[in-house]
Amino acid sequence: MSIRKLQGSSTEKSLSEQEQLAKINDVRKILGPVADKLPVLCSDASISRYLRARNWNTKKAAKMLKNTMKWSLEFKPEKIQWEDISNEAATGKVYRANYLDKKGRAVLIFRPGFQNTSDIRGQIRHIVYCMENAVMTLNPDQEQMVWLIDFQGWTMSCISVKAARETAYILQNHYPERLGAGILYNPPKVFESFWTLVKPFIEPKTYKKVRFVYSKEPQSQKLMEELFDMDKLDCTFGGRNSAGFNYEAYAQWMREDDKKRFDMMYPGSSSPPPSIVSESQSSETWTPSGISVASDEDDCSSGDEKTLNLENIDEKTQGLPLSCEDVTGSEAVDAVKELEKGELA
Repeated sequence: MSIRKLQGSSTEKSLSEQEQLAKINDVRKILGPVADKLPVLCSDASISRYLRARNWNTKKAAKMLKNTMKWSLEFKPEKIQWEDISNEAATGKVYRANYLDKKGRAVLIFRPGFQNTSDIRGQIRHIVYCMENAVMTLNPDQEQMVWLIDFQGWTMSCISVKAARETAYILQNHYPERLGAGILYNPPKVFESFWTLVKPFIEPKTYKKVRFVYSKEPQSQKLMEELFDMDKLDCTFGGRNSAGFNYEAYAQWMREDDKKRFDMMYPGSSSPPPSIVSESQSSETWTPSGISVASDEDDCSSGDEKTLNLENIDEKTQGLPLSCEDVTGSEAVDAVKELEKGELA
């Protein structure tokens, strides 16, 4: 994706294309040799997203990107397969819609009232799988997506502040500038209390992209019509598409996407990569790397405090959609060692 000229605002700098490229190169210099080992995460488009998330501050962007590199090598989002999260996906609590919005952005649908497990680890893995899938299918000229949150069946018993905090951290710090718009559709009055609780975990730039939408309000209907083709939009959100979520059809669709991703990651290979679940079953405890409450001005230093267990770095790490296309096992370990040498000032 080419560097695009950004429209300035009171909260985001307006830079020329030359200035943006200079900032991107500055981040690469700060990261050092490790940037060459993780070409996808360190592409112009990727670094640009981290810079925009940190208002073009090169040191803060480099630190944020460094934390994502470490998280990616540890969490291995590219290895999560449909079979690993199929139980979490059974109720359609999070899934990718089979249509785009009018700007060509992928659409992720969240239905928190359909929560079917209490396993935070599995829930996070499921959301990361959906994010990776959505990113993989974005058009070349698009890098953002829309989230539609349906509150059907939602009650206070569905609330997990810990899960919300950890999810917000991963989405904001490892998928920066991926959210184009977040639509909270028909949230109940009681949700306002929960929203107050989670607001401190949401960065100001992200918070401003979230809209409360109500089916009986004309302005809300107008907003949905501006964003979506109403013939494709689910009737749940005021559209005319009554198909709904079909688990079997969706499972087949995701398996096909997994195969496409596998073919891109491992060209010429006939054996799929090991399941991320089978690799992690021996681990009794887990938390996403560097969980903390991060504001838009935070330098993400908390993530540096966690030391990765290098023995757990997969020896076949390669083709990372999020971080690296051609990293061998030894290179992955070397990359982590590079990242853990001192601090990015």
